[in-house]
Amino acid sequence: MRLAMTLRVSPGSGVDMKTVWEAERLGYETVWCGEAYGTDAVTPVAWILAQTTKIKAGTSIMQMPARTPACAAMTAMTLQALSGGRFLCGIGPSGPQVVEGWHGVPFGKPLVRTREYIGIIRQILERKAPLEHHGEHYQIPYTGPGATGLGKPLRSIIHGDPNLKIYTAAFTPAGLRTAGEVADGVLPFFMSPEKSSLITAPVFEGIAEAGGGRTPADFDIAPYVRTTLGDDLAACRDAIRPQLALYIGGMGARSRNYYNDLTKRLGYEAAAVKIQDLYLAGRRKEAEAAVPDALIDEISLVGPKERIKERLAAWKEIATDHRVGSLVLAGATREALRVVAETVL
Repeated sequence: MRLAMTLRVSPGSGVDMKTVWEAERLGYETVWCGEAYGTDAVTPVAWILAQTTKIKAGTSIMQMPARTPACAAMTAMTLQALSGGRFLCGIGPSGPQVVEGWHGVPFGKPLVRTREYIGIIRQILERKAPLEHHGEHYQIPYTGPGATGLGKPLRSIIHGDPNLKIYTAAFTPAGLRTAGEVADGVLPFFMSPEKSSLITAPVFEGIAEAGGGRTPADFDIAPYVRTTLGDDLAACRDAIRPQLALYIGGMGARSRNYYNDLTKRLGYEAAAVKIQDLYLAGRRKEAEAAVPDALIDEISLVGPKERIKERLAAWKEIATDHRVGSLVLAGATREALRVVAETVL
């Protein structure tokens, strides 16, 4: 089982390179940096790759509606070339509130977009022929309304790496199946090792559907695992509650909140409803308090050193048959990174 970490960018303090360097020293494989509607994902990844020599850095995620697939491919080829092949390309559709409310484009069909987007990136990297794609979301060359008629198929000026690993951010059954079919890895927002089939079963279905000799061993299931180390278990749980309440309760409309749906599938139906009701009513502290301890314990690493080490046994067990390939520690301090590395690496 490989180890990775997430990194948040603070406009006030920038990128915490000391933690990245410690992760690199410990043998962590990847640093992931995402984006929502503030800082972007690509700039911090470039910053990290420029100041490291071994650890990989990936986007978790580049929002597809924010960039054309050709732009994403150009970004990937550039970062691969500058870093000696240490870039991982993570993409995702984001949600309708961000896509339409921030980027100002139609939400469309996210799974169709994902298939087309990855297909175009792979065409560009393989460089077998000038780029052409005629799909539902993307038409290349463009010949629709407003076209000049001068567009023609082009081939990348530089040679990319056709073996670039492409990850998607997915945790709905359909999204996970799509990831298994067309991607090299998936970054579920959270996952329970005891209920791993909620994530793995659709992924394995997608891998089987794709054929081509691929097996689960060729695919990296890399869930985010929120990590808070400390002697006070209650305080460690409380440190995680605000983010879970935000996503379960408020990240999306009442009728379309994928995080809320995942919480229900994990068996916390009543809690998911209550958290959403409280959060959307503006009662955020109450929403945070409504996040069950059992849910936090199931999907996170919290508490004293020995407790975290014991909990890692469940993750190591499901790594033996490729139900998890990497653990992506979210929010971990340098001390927490060391504790996990002592147990896993």
